[in-house]
Amino acid sequence: MTRKYSSGRPLTDEEEAEIQRMIQSDPENPELTDEQLRQGKPFAEAFPGLAESIKRSRGRPKKENAKTAVTVRLDPRILERWQAREDWRSEMAKLLEEQAPD
Repeated sequence: MTRKYSSGRPLTDEEEAEIQRMIQSDPENPELTDEQLRQGKPFAEAFPGLAESIKRSRGRPKKENAKTAVTVRLDPRILERWQAREDWRSEMAKLLEEQAPD
């Protein structure tokens, strides 16, 4: 989809006039007056219950037994052989668990 009016350049007077005509021609969504704009409130203030019900935290929920991401440098040939397996990460973790010192 191409945009008729690009934000990368200023609008011409004709484009601005066309936009204003389109705004005025929409009876279901009239342009707000300055007084209406002054009376505006933030969403959370206007609808506190709804805002609280849709509030989300950032990222995934924390797991009880979350795994830790690490960086390990491996020889490319070794990594290639591991990655050829179906579930290589789980298999590697299992092998490391078996070999871990007590």
